Amino acid sequence: MRINLPTWLTLFRVALLPVMVLVFYLPFHGHNFTAAVVFTLAGVTDWLDGYLARRLDMTSKFGAFLDPVADKLMVAVTLFMLVASHRGDWSGIVMAITSAIIVGREISISALREWMAEIGMRATVRVAFIGKLKTVMQMIALIVLILQHEKEAEALRLYHIGEGLLVVAGVLTIWSGLHYLRAAWPALHDDASVIPSVPEQDRKA
Repeated sequence: MRINLPTWLTLFRVALLPVMVLVFYLPFHGHNFTAAVVFTLAGVTDWLDGYLARRLDMTSKFGAFLDPVADKLMVAVTLFMLVASHRGDWSGIVMAITSAIIVGREISISALREWMAEIGMRATVRVAFIGKLKTVMQMIALIVLILQHEKEAEALRLYHIGEGLLVVAGVLTIWSGLHYLRAAWPALHDDASVIPSVPEQDRKA
């Protein structure tokens, strides 16, 4: 299998994750800013690999599989990192609940898409505008929170803006999840007429 440029960018995005975590926890001046830069660079590669794949007609099955995996890893790792850095105050509780909603939605929709692909209806749950808006809000919120995760007094207002944006992203996450569920509901509801018969030995446990 030959790996093309967009897929190399996706692999690079995955490789940036441990770098971001390491920088985030290293005790040096400016580690917040450096971790935010690494996260932003990963976000830029997310846009760039998709753009190049379409522009240069360099799509591949492996790239189509890896790209959403890399996106979800980037978000989940960053959320876990931020939640772990919080104390048990109300701010930390809101962060934990919002993070659980976002990660739970990603797992649920990934499972839904996989199931819809198995019955030949993957296009039914394709990405909608609300999902793209959620992603943009999420990325901005995470960048702000990485920058200000120590909640220094002089930057507390900016930190709360990041918290607010993450909550908005959480609301959009629920909204977009319901949108995908509604689109897939006819297939989920009418199990007899939509789902093809699968041999017993091929069914998952």
